[in-house]
Formats: sequence, C-alpha cells, structure tokens
Amino acid sequence: MKAELIKRLFKAIFTEDIVSLKKIAHSIIDEERQLGHSKLADSLENITINEKPRFVTFGTKKSFSSNNNGLSALPISRTNSPLASFIPREALKHHMVLPKAVEMRLQSIEKEYAAKERLGKYNLTPKQKILLHGAPGCGKTLSAERIAWNLGLPLLKVRFDALLSSYFGESASNLRTVFDYCKREPVVLLLDECDFIAKSRVSSQDVGEVPRIVNMLLTLLDEYDAPGLVIATTNLKVTLDTALFRRFDDVIEIPMPSTGERERLLKMTLSAIPVSPDIDYSKLAEKLDDCSAANIVLIAQRAAKYSVLNGSKKVEETHFDKAISESEKF
Repeated sequence: MKAELIKRLFKAIFTEDIVSLKKIAHSIIDEERQLGHSKLADSLENITINEKPRFVTFGTKKSFSSNNNGLSALPISRTNSPLASFIPREALKHHMVLPKAVEMRLQSIEKEYAAKERLGKYNLTPKQKILLHGAPGCGKTLSAERIAWNLGLPLLKVRFDALLSSYFGESASNLRTVFDYCKREPVVLLLDECDFIAKSRVSSQDVGEVPRIVNMLLTLLDEYDAPGLVIATTNLKVTLDTALFRRFDDVIEIPMPSTGERERLLKMTLSAIPVSPDIDYSKLAEKLDDCSAANIVLIAQRAAKYSVLNGSKKVEETHFDKAISESEKF
C-alpha cells in the first residue's frame, strides 16, 4: 500500500470519516486489481457488498447507524411525504460499457472528487454539478449509480411525485429543502429525468409553477456548496432551459453504443453462462444496430433465460433469435 494511501487511511480513522474510509477501501480494491491480485480484489469487494452497517461509536460521536444507512432523516414535504429515496449500495449498478471519451470524462469527475482536498490547497474545486443527456436506455442513470459506487457515497434520488405539490409555490420550496439537506450530508443527489422541472421557461405555456421551479433550480445550482455531488439526467436536451447548462460543471452526452460496445455488452451480460461457440458476437452486434445499451442487455438476458428454461447446456443462436423477435414487439 502506498504511503499516501496509508496517511489518508489513518486520517480517516482518527477523524471518524466514514465516507473517506469507504473511498480508501475502494482505492485499495482498485490497486489490488491493477496489480493482478484479482482473487483478493474480488474478496474485498464482496465484503463491501455483503457486510451490513452496524451502530458504531468511536469515543463519543455516532459515525454510522443501521437504521438510517448513515444518513440523517430524509427530507420530507409539508404532507410528510419523503422528497428523496435512498438507493442501497448493494442495489447500485456500476459495471458499464462506454466509449473511451465518455469513460475518461466520468473518471475525471471521480478523480477530482477524490482529490478535492489537494485541489483545495490551490483554490481549485472538483466538478460537482453534472448533467448527463442522451437517448433512453443509454446509461445516464447507470452512470450516476457508478459514480456513487466508485466514490463510496450514498445515492439519493429525488422523488418528483412528492416534490411537485398542489400547493401554490410549494414545489420550489420542496426542491430547496432537498438541496439544503445535501449541505449536511455527503451524497450523490440524482435528479433523474429532470425534464419537467428544468424545461425551458420560453417554450412553457405554464405561467405559474413551472417557471418558479426552474428559477429555483437555477438559484440552487448557483448556490450549490455541498460536500457531495448533484447529477441531473435528461432525454430531451433541446427542451431544457438554456440558462441551465451554464450552471453545470460538466455536460456529458451518453451516446448510443457502437458495434464494438454492443459486442462487449453482450459478452459481459453472458459472462456467467455457457455460450455456444457458434455464436458470432460481431454479427449479432451488427444486427442490434438500433438498440440502446439497456435493450441489448435485456435481449442477452432473455436469450440466457430461454437457454435455461429449455434445458439447454449453452445459449444458442435460436435463443437469441427468439429474444430479438420478442424485443421488436415493444
């Protein structure tokens, strides 16, 4: 283990910084994997997934609680509805296939956040406000989950059903309540499919609540000074308020997968099940030209299910043909 990592570990232990301890743990896993110690890395990663949080007190301070996943009570609306939902770490998906350029940009976000103390010494700040856009099913939400996983941060997903209130002016107030909560807790705040609360004030025919929410979102992003990150996703970049883009530190398009990426997705999805050597992944990837990453994973999973249910020892081309034909019905 490198000296710098050991220093970070000791500092996190004696300052009772659970978030930093988690990040260091994942740094150790990554380092072991890079050294070729895959078995050890897998064992360590299984510990992070399977070990359940316990109530722990180092001295006099409560550092973690099994009742609230280490977080204080989630923000609620005036009608006592939760304004955000907590996504447990074991539920976070984090294995992705992305174009190299997009992968590097996501890694940049993660590296900057992990090095925020070093950046702060030079009066520099990491990217904390991210907008992801692209077609449905291409991995925007998955990218947010992967960032939360790699940083060891809790993921909070805004519940727009509770946020949008029937009370006049209450929706904007609910949004502020969520952001105020994030000032106290280091989390990844996910504004998933934020099209409604971020739609253009010019194109909107609503002269009431919608512009008020957009204005509040712009203000909150301007004022954002929290220990975590906020990530917004949208399928409809063209309808968003143009002023919104200037508020984000990075705006990243998640594109449809290329042929090579489709092939990698198929292989990754079927990595735990025997596949017939007659399967030509490259031809299969070309056949799935118009499919999103989510659809490709779904088709591969369906093919695997057909193989198991039919008692086959391997996934055959006929299983893929059936899976593809079914997907075309939707």
